[in-house]
Amino acid sequence: AQNLFWARQILSGKEPPQPYRVLARKYRPVDFSTLIGQEAMVRTLSNAIESARLAHAFILTGVRGVGKTTTARIIARALNCVGTDGQGGPTPNPCGVCEHCVSISEDRHVDVLEMDAASRTGVDDIRDLIDGVLYRPVTGRFKIYIVDEVHMLSRNAFNALLKTLEEPPEHVKFIFATTEIRRVPVTVLSRCQRFDLRRVGLEVLAGHFTEIARKEGANVSDGAIALIARAADGSVRDGLSLLDQAVAHGGPGAEIGEDAVREMLGVAERVHVIDLFERLMKGEIALALERFDSMYGAGADPVTILRDLAELTHWLTRLKAAPGAAGIAPAFDMERGRGLSERLPMAVLARTWQMLLKGIEETRNAPSAAQAAEMVLVRIAYVADLPTPAELAGALGGKPAVASGTPETPAPAEPRETSATTPAPVVEQPAPAALPASFEEAVALFEARGEPLLHAYLVNNVHLVRFEAGNIGFRLTEDAPRDLAAQVARCLNDWTGTGWTVEGCDEEGLPTLRRQREREKDEQRAAVLAHPAVAKALDAFPGAEVREVRTAGASSGTQAGAGEGQS
Repeated sequence: AQNLFWARQILSGKEPPQPYRVLARKYRPVDFSTLIGQEAMVRTLSNAIESARLAHAFILTGVRGVGKTTTARIIARALNCVGTDGQGGPTPNPCGVCEHCVSISEDRHVDVLEMDAASRTGVDDIRDLIDGVLYRPVTGRFKIYIVDEVHMLSRNAFNALLKTLEEPPEHVKFIFATTEIRRVPVTVLSRCQRFDLRRVGLEVLAGHFTEIARKEGANVSDGAIALIARAADGSVRDGLSLLDQAVAHGGPGAEIGEDAVREMLGVAERVHVIDLFERLMKGEIALALERFDSMYGAGADPVTILRDLAELTHWLTRLKAAPGAAGIAPAFDMERGRGLSERLPMAVLARTWQMLLKGIEETRNAPSAAQAAEMVLVRIAYVADLPTPAELAGALGGKPAVASGTPETPAPAEPRETSATTPAPVVEQPAPAALPASFEEAVALFEARGEPLLHAYLVNNVHLVRFEAGNIGFRLTEDAPRDLAAQVARCLNDWTGTGWTVEGCDEEGLPTLRRQREREKDEQRAAVLAHPAVAKALDAFPGAEVREVRTAGASSGTQAGAGEGQS
């Protein structure tokens, strides 16, 4: 009856409606120029095709949705394309109009065979494939076998494939795709040319989704695109599926904003997460629990709330350590995030991260997830403004407490009700540091002020060129952040109350502090080994060796030895 209905519609001049194609299929790349985020692989494959240096087997690995199967089909088109005139050879830029390009794109080419190893895992399936390898292509230049999720093959199936994979006929190419490269036997990997497809970056995904939304006539805000790109987690296909869902969720012609996407994704609003985080960092536990109750009542899962807090903590830590590597975020995220990252010491962020990780695990296994999450929040709030062990040690010793991070601290918390017998801890404000007399003293200041990451960079990745009070010049190694000089200058300005100029230089400079310390240890060891008493002791005890050299007084209860204050 339905066929009769459409037959009458066609006879009356009305075309049947075309079935809707989801965005992930509609905008699937058809050549290397439309494949995003995989520039290194595209360059290698293009050069190999142009120079006719083609491997007989490829294996493509990466997370879901980054383009493994799509790349395999593009390779098949590139190898079988004959051009618009029918006389062309393999090309990295297939024409898209010849019979081979069209039939491959429509999944009906007789010489391009796709096999899903997840459903055909046995040795019999591979034997059928091997039998077909013996026959030459029917119409194409190459017979191409695309095996998806190849790691699902059984051990016997892999063994049956090995000999053919090592020496296939010249007219056969194998292209394997997998998300679990470690489950593929090394005997198979060694016979294939491997390409690791990377997760597509947030900025690239956001730009791609924005362009597709424009082509579709969908009014999607930049903030909503950013949320979709973040939820895609590097997968183009997942992101396009979410964009498709967001457009349908908003309705025809509707403006799709961040609120609609958050509702669709079922995640807690980031503005509420930041509000909750700020309350915790100020120790305002009553307001923090009130915000949690509001989010929980709106349908947010307690574990999801804690995970969002952990994600925010990680992002703030990256924003503090390397501002240029924080990724994209909605405007209010970046504005508030910069303020938080500048105020919160690195030690507080690291401590919060550890507590959230443990709290997430506890909440998953607790009889009541909401109660467990509340207890995690209480713990975080009550340690947020506590002094660090270094600050307590300084206070107990009668010395001014040293701040554990940057001198600018979070906004003061509202007074809490405390027990008459348990006064709230009081931490003195950090005193300005004395002006460092050497580069080593300046570096030590970063360790004392609770900046372990910057301290590590200064010890391991800096070659000192010049140092004087208020002026430092050094050469950075490749592993150091490009803005290290600016971060060092900012910290020294705040801690010493003196303006500092810190510049990167091209001169060779001195060895890194780590190398200098290693060299000093080597010299101490050589001096100890050359000492007559030590040499005599080693001769008296065959097989004995000097494992450690310590300066007298460096370790409590250790006596100086070797006659030169070393043991």
